[in-house]
Amino acid sequence: MKLVTLSAIAALSASSAFGAGSHDHSHGGMEEGHMMEMMAIGMPGMMGKEDRTIEVTMRETDDGGMIFEPMQFDIKQGETIRFHVTNNGELEHEFVIDTLVGNAKHKELMAKMEMEHDDPNSVRLDAGESGEVIWTFANAGTFEFACLIPGHYESGMHGPIEVAETMTERTYTKGVVKKIKASSGKVTIIHEELVDLDMPAMTMVFRVADNAMLDALSEGQEIEFIAKRVKGKLTVTDLK
Repeated sequence: MKLVTLSAIAALSASSAFGAGSHDHSHGGMEEGHMMEMMAIGMPGMMGKEDRTIEVTMRETDDGGMIFEPMQFDIKQGETIRFHVTNNGELEHEFVIDTLVGNAKHKELMAKMEMEHDDPNSVRLDAGESGEVIWTFANAGTFEFACLIPGHYESGMHGPIEVAETMTERTYTKGVVKKIKASSGKVTIIHEELVDLDMPAMTMVFRVADNAMLDALSEGQEIEFIAKRVKGKLTVTDLK
């Protein structure tokens, strides 16, 4: 039985990982936007630093379907999960975690030209093999695990990953509104150090989580706010 270990080291050095594929993260032509979407689900986790292990089984069913067991994962934001994946079926299967949009684009590419993966967020296994993916879910949201081998997704091999936001003490940052651009949902703020984001005091443009926030702002106004990275963009999520 083959063990495929995928961790943060795999993202840095191919020589320190045991891959199951034959192409890199770009798939030979995948656009840069997909890489940003991949980051939305988090990052490769460190081997030995896992919070827990989830056993995942892939197999075919008697009625012609294909399934993962379990059919859904519930995870807390910040958790590092070791997915121990076993192919109990008779066909080759894969386990890929990504955003819904990322998986949809990837599935479309796979339909045009099937190819194996060598990415830290996936593992491809022959019948009877086992492997693992170690992943840190840094962001809350709904993501997806799937088998993107042509026809397998449509046969039932996909399910949701629900990552619940971790309630932590929120640090408000003081700032002064410099400019408001309502048409694009953006506000420029001269702010103090963003402690939670480990960023120094400066002037930056932020998106707002809700455009209604802009109605409560005016240029020159002193504010206290919370900013987070939402889909890779600095976003004001709360005001007081």
